[in-house]
Amino acid sequence: MGLSTHVLDTMHGGPAAGMEVALYTTQGEDATLVKRFTLNSDGRSDGPLYDNHSLKAGTYRLVFDVAGYFKARGVKLPEPNFLNKVSLDFGVAHTDQHYHVPLLVSPWSYSTYRGS
Repeated sequence: MGLSTHVLDTMHGGPAAGMEVALYTTQGEDATLVKRFTLNSDGRSDGPLYDNHSLKAGTYRLVFDVAGYFKARGVKLPEPNFLNKVSLDFGVAHTDQHYHVPLLVSPWSYSTYRGS
């Protein structure tokens, strides 16, 4: 149970190691920063974002620094770049279940889904 994320770089075909991510709780239009972290060599946080005891029903936001990651990898992006930060707003209804929020991303597209 709990909350986790994972990012795959579809341009280079591997994990998005080094990408900066921020996690927020949200209430309507208001967002409160919970933590900032850098993805490890597997494109994941080093531990759960919330464990099964601390995850609460509610709404959350993950913000991924896509442009910063690709620029750091040496990808020449146009100015302004197409994707800067990707923000995913999602809800947690069942705290007895695991919520995994993966992101598949390139400088020009992204996709997500609820994983297990």
